[in-house]
Parts: sequence; structure tokens; C-alpha cells
Amino acid sequence: MSDILANLQAVRQRIATAQQACSRADPVTLMAVSKTFSAESVREAVAAGQSCFGENYVQEALGKMAALADLRPQLEWHFIGPLQSNKTRQVAEHFDWVHSIDRLKLAQRLSEQRPAGLQPLQVCIQVNISGEATKGGVEPAEVLPLAQAIAPLPNLRLRGLMAVPAPSDDPAEQRRAFAALRHTLDTLRTGGLAVDTLSMGMSADLESAIAEGATIVRIGTAIFGARPRAAH
Repeated sequence: MSDILANLQAVRQRIATAQQACSRADPVTLMAVSKTFSAESVREAVAAGQSCFGENYVQEALGKMAALADLRPQLEWHFIGPLQSNKTRQVAEHFDWVHSIDRLKLAQRLSEQRPAGLQPLQVCIQVNISGEATKGGVEPAEVLPLAQAIAPLPNLRLRGLMAVPAPSDDPAEQRRAFAALRHTLDTLRTGGLAVDTLSMGMSADLESAIAEGATIVRIGTAIFGARPRAAH
């Protein structure tokens, strides 16, 4: 059995155990974060039943997509890194999801640049849930007005929120941050928006994220191993 296959099986078991622990029957999507890993590693993960992949760097991702073009119908590509205005066209043309929208201008550009004939681009607003100066994302109080401006844009579908909380080894602290994101999503629903996605939780804290309602967990090292230096 390959390492990637064994690791995927172990992560899927962690997700199932976490769901059982909090009596959740609704699905949790496993996103394999393949940034800095090779197209061959992605292909190996696909052979092990994985279809959802997350990338942070546009040029690196496009190279992988080209190398894996034969698998495209099976794959769902998520852009999860900081998005620059000069990269929105490539993202709009090649990705299925974007998790890192933190200003209206980016959403407008993605909407305008999404090619006709493709499904709407699924998008999440990135929230700086821990208030870190070095992190991207909008403040929780700013999420509702931004969401209300993004939701009507053509060629996009606003799905929910994404966050990368400050790292913590304390499960209670982990859960506080994830609960804050869940409460922020609730404010969008109260405001009349049909949102269903909480993209939160990584290799070290997926159990806490699932306990607080994560619908997508973003897992890299627990699947692919230690991350090589980025080549982007």
C-alpha cells in the first residue's frame, strides 16, 4: 500500500470518528491540499479515491492541471491561497472553487472573467477569525455587507466562509475560533443568504473543526507528508 493511500485512509477514518463523536451525519468533504506536491502525487491520490484538491499558487496549479488534463472530469480544483487581481482571470478560467475572497473587487473580476459555458464559480469569503495582523481575510463584522454585495454577482455562487485560525494545541482554543466562524455564517443566514459551507480545519485540528460544523477540511501534510519547499 502506498503512503498516500494509507494516509488518505487514516484521514478519512479521523473524519468519520470526529463526526461520530459529535453525532454528525451530514457530509464533510476532504480537500487534499496538494500545493508544492507533484502532479504524480495528485494522480496517486486520485487512484486512492480522492477528487477534491486545494492549491495556493496559480502558476504551480496550472502546470499540474495541464499534466492531469486526462483526469479533469474527475477532479474538483479549489484555489485557497491569497488571490492577486492580476491572477483572477486564470483562476476564473481553471478552478471550480475559490476560498480566499476578501474584497469585492476580486469577486467582481472573477464574475466578469468566468468563461461562458462553465458552471458558476463556487466562492467563499475568507475571514480573519483570530484577528492576526499577518493573516488575510476580512474582520467578522465586515462579512455580512461583503457577502450581500457578492451574492448577486453573475457567474459566482457564494457558498460560505473560510478561515485559518491562529495555530493552537489546545482543543478548547481551537473550538472557540471555529465556533466564531460558525456564528459568522449564522449571521449570513439570518441576513437571508443561502450559504452552506464552512471551510475550516487542517491536519492538526480537523476534529475541533468538525465538532464546530466544518463542511470542508483542508488536509495537506497528513496526506502527502512533509511539505517540500514551494516552487512557484
